[in-house]
Parts: sequence; C-alpha cells; structure tokens
Amino acid sequence: MTSSSYPENSQDWQGRFIANLATSVANTEGINLSLWAPPGELPCQVMSAATPEEAAWLRQLSRDGGIAHQLRSRGPLAAATVIGLLKRLRSAYRRAPADVVHVNWLQNALPLWGTKTPAVVSVLGSDFGLLRLPGMKALLRAVFKQRKVILAPNAEWMCAELETNFGDIAEIRPIPFGVDAAWFGVQRKLPHDGKHLWLAVTRLTKNKIGDLFAWSDGLFGQDRQLHLFGPMQEEMTLPSWVRYHGPTHPMQLLNDWFPRAAGLISLSRHDEGRPQVMLEAMAAGLPVIASDLPAHRTLVRHGQTGWLADSADTYREALAHFEIPQHNRQAGDIARSWISESIGTWGDCANRYVVAYRQLLEQQT
Repeated sequence: MTSSSYPENSQDWQGRFIANLATSVANTEGINLSLWAPPGELPCQVMSAATPEEAAWLRQLSRDGGIAHQLRSRGPLAAATVIGLLKRLRSAYRRAPADVVHVNWLQNALPLWGTKTPAVVSVLGSDFGLLRLPGMKALLRAVFKQRKVILAPNAEWMCAELETNFGDIAEIRPIPFGVDAAWFGVQRKLPHDGKHLWLAVTRLTKNKIGDLFAWSDGLFGQDRQLHLFGPMQEEMTLPSWVRYHGPTHPMQLLNDWFPRAAGLISLSRHDEGRPQVMLEAMAAGLPVIASDLPAHRTLVRHGQTGWLADSADTYREALAHFEIPQHNRQAGDIARSWISESIGTWGDCANRYVVAYRQLLEQQT
C-alpha cells in the first residue's frame, strides 16, 4: 500500500484515515501488508516498505503540509517536490514486489509505469484536480493499460467521469471508507442553557472555508457559537466571532465536542470526495449542514440527515431548523442509521478492498 500521507504520532491529524485503512486491511486473514508512507506509529502487523532516506524525505513532506498543500501554495515551484515523490515511489514499486499494490491517490499510480503488478487505486476528490492537468489522463491510461486495475473512488458521484476516461481499460468500483466503531457509541447531551455549539472541522484554505464566514456573519455570538478546528494552510483573517482552536485530533472531537455540538458545518467549494469528518459526525448522530456539492449530495439527505445550503438564506434556515431539539435528534438518529447500514466500520471497508485484491489475483491466473 502506498500513500503520501500518514500520521506521525497518535495526536497527528494528517492521514488518519490511511492509518485506519492500513490497520483494518492488515487485520484481515490472509493479508500481509507493507506500507510505503511517511513514518509514524505502525500497527505491529504492518511492515514499513520505505527506506530510511525515503522515510526522512516523506516526513519532511508531511511536515510541510503534504503534496497537495505544496502544489496549492507553491505552484510551479513545487515541481521538484513532485518529481522527488514520483522518483522515490518508482524505486519502491520495483524494490518491493507485491501480489497486488494498493495505491492511494491517482498521482501515486504514475510510477507504476513499466511494471505489470495488478493495482487497486483509491480515488479521492482531490484527484479530479489532477485529471484537469494537460496530458494527465493520457499518462494514467498508459499506466493502467499495463495491468489489471480497479479504480476505487470513495464516493459514487466520481464514477461517471472515471468511466468516461478509463472505463474501457479499468473496472470502476466505488469503495467507501469506513468509520471507527467508537463514533457510533457517542452519547449526545445537548446543552440546556440555550446555547448552540456548531462545529466546522477543515483545513483553513479559501476553498475549504468557502462561504462559511460570509454567510455566518451576524448569526453567531454568545448563544450560538461557531467553533472552528483545523490547520491554517493559507493566511486568512478570522472574524472575531469565530472561536478558532487550531488543528484537532479525532479523539478530541469524539470525547469533548461531538457529544455536545448542535451539528457540523461544511460550506466548502473544494474538490471533495467523501469528507471523513462528515461520516464520523453522522455516525455520532450529528446533523450536517453542507454546501450543495456533488460530494455532499450523495452523503447528506436534505431535510432528513442534514441540510444542503445553496445560499445565505437556506443556511440561516438550516441553523434555525436544527436548533429545535426534536429536529436535531431526529436527523441525528437517521444519519447514524444510514452510516451504519451504507458505510459501516473500517473493518467493513477493509473487507471490500480485500475482495477487490483477490478478484484481481484471480484474473491474473
């Protein structure tokens, strides 16, 4: 399994879903997993596939915000970093032969060129920015033609474009990520003092924040509070009424914030796949107010598990609706049930991937 993101320690927020995925896959009977990723606390059953030099380079990449942040903040100046990543991945693919390689992010599939190893490629929302680069589709097609491959978007809305671009040479099979079982056990206790605590958990960039500050202006204060969590990846001035807590960790949300929050807000304009924090919030029984993006439409059922806001007026309406306790709890209960039935745990996710691995191997024989 390859990934350019992985948590450095138990408190690191970066790549947490990769750690969960790798742990669950490695716990599946018959799987021996090696992980090529930034160094961190690996489960005892997962082996590191990175050399010391690669690990040190990946650690610095992670501390610099990751490859996506480098591209976003440095533009063309990030070319050397991109080349460095692809060069090291190419060495890893040739150094450590595997029955199947599991690639996270399309960019990390490019160095497979020249090999024939079957591949499962997890496709995330940010990959669609990559596909817009000149010549990228042709390069990926050349790589995919050399092997049996399953492209596994983590949300159904991605399938149509992937089918158009790669459906003749690859199987397109959506495989949603899971959530930790602990989220389903959150016991919510909404405050009885008339205060409503709303949460936004996101990297702080212009596109990720979207209309949050503009639409929220004048709506938040002492009784209705907006608590913002996430790393500042683009310089921006925060409104005085925003209560900013900096980067967070899932355990902090699980234990301290989700039990007493009115809900989660995401007004992102970013290329979203299926935001993990939304899955976790819904599993914990929180309603979600989200911008009307393709990624959000397949996750939030308007008026039932949350609200799709396409204007300041509908956003204001959503806040008022879910601050009625009956509406809030009803939406949360429906959201939790839907996540349990349709998404499941990381163990369920791992089983879906292992089925894909084994089917690729069967096609090779």
